[in-house]
Amino acid sequence: MENDNIAVGLDIGTTKIVAMIGRKNEYGKMEVLGIGKAKSLGVHRGVVNNITQTIQSIQQAVQDAEAASGMKIKDVVVGIAGQHIRSLQHSDYITRSDGEEVIREADIDDLCNQVHKLVMLPGEEILHVLPQEFKVDGQGEVKEPIGMYGARLEANFHVVVGQVASIRNVGRCIKSADLTLSEITLEPLASARAVLSQEEKEAGVALIDIGGGTTDLAIFKDGIIRHTAVIPFGGNVITEDIKEGCSIIEKQAELLKIKFGSAWPGENKDNEIVSIPGLRGREPKEISLKNLSKIIHARVIEIIEQAYMEIKNYGHEEQKKKLIAGIVLTGGGAQLQHIKQLVEYITGMDTRIGYPNEHLAGDSDAETTSPMYATAVGLVLNSLESRSKSSLMTKLSPDKAKEEQKEEVAPDVNEVEQPQEEMKKRDEPKKGKRFFDKWAEKFKEFLDDAE
Repeated sequence: MENDNIAVGLDIGTTKIVAMIGRKNEYGKMEVLGIGKAKSLGVHRGVVNNITQTIQSIQQAVQDAEAASGMKIKDVVVGIAGQHIRSLQHSDYITRSDGEEVIREADIDDLCNQVHKLVMLPGEEILHVLPQEFKVDGQGEVKEPIGMYGARLEANFHVVVGQVASIRNVGRCIKSADLTLSEITLEPLASARAVLSQEEKEAGVALIDIGGGTTDLAIFKDGIIRHTAVIPFGGNVITEDIKEGCSIIEKQAELLKIKFGSAWPGENKDNEIVSIPGLRGREPKEISLKNLSKIIHARVIEIIEQAYMEIKNYGHEEQKKKLIAGIVLTGGGAQLQHIKQLVEYITGMDTRIGYPNEHLAGDSDAETTSPMYATAVGLVLNSLESRSKSSLMTKLSPDKAKEEQKEEVAPDVNEVEQPQEEMKKRDEPKKGKRFFDKWAEKFKEFLDDAE
């Protein structure tokens, strides 16, 4: 597993834990080498509440993925969600010592590092600092300040915050399962990477990922993340309602929801009935599909209205913040029949179901391209991207060493100027990676201290 071209995503969900091994093929698409799935027993609403059970589920999923791919998994990139995640907007600035010098990646790193020092509520930790627009010497709406000149560099940030204890528990589970945690990514960001196109992100789009325990929301506009939220209920509450409303066991309720469930009650006729075997010699139960749909409909409306409230909080009715591409639904809950029509009816916004097949190789099977694997696909894609950046750095650094030797040996004017220009270009990817490396190191130290 030392190959830079291969990455492993671990999606620790409320209903299932998925380990996915993927690699980039020669066309830049992702090939799924192996996938492992295990029932998630120790997670409630995206938060680990039983470490032993979670470790067993992680090991089961990893073993299945290893068996399918014939590879040994060492390090993983993990998605984090849960009701403890919140986001906030923050503005900050730095004053540069020399305004006549070009703004570099290092200046943006300094600005992001400054935001990381923000004082949070007790027990909270900053997960992501995502720059939105920049201002250079008061000039606003700058999307890419690198290469500009200015003394004052200012930016608006989208800051994602999570509970230290919850993040630490995820880290402990990974460590105890004999794996290395290479990266932590917010799950709505991973899902967005898998199912949204760049055009949609530019036009303005809201991604609603309906999982088992939580519903994640991510809003993009002008290609930038504008708002994230985690709503603390998902598909599990629908199953719970069916179980209570029809007086059946959870397993039967889940199967009913998947096979016959619909979010639109008008679709079922009154005489459509499904028979369920009784427990231990009891009489079979007859359940009306119309009643089943009414139960599902009521709960799905609640989930969608909560997500729509977050979209309203972002301010999508303002002309500048209009979401032209509407809503994209993904996650296991998006497979519910007629959910697209219900979302359009409630929100009045264009809606489509998001499948993670855009970035996958053509020969991927139907299971992998299902919306329920969107987060796992996004985690692998994000990891492959950051790996290719770091491998580019590693390839460039030996050349750079040679250039430096050249400078020492033959300090001819032409020879000195050219490598310096090349070094500037080569420095850029390295600096881009440096900020995340620092954060990852800090995070690993933080987990080690917790032991």
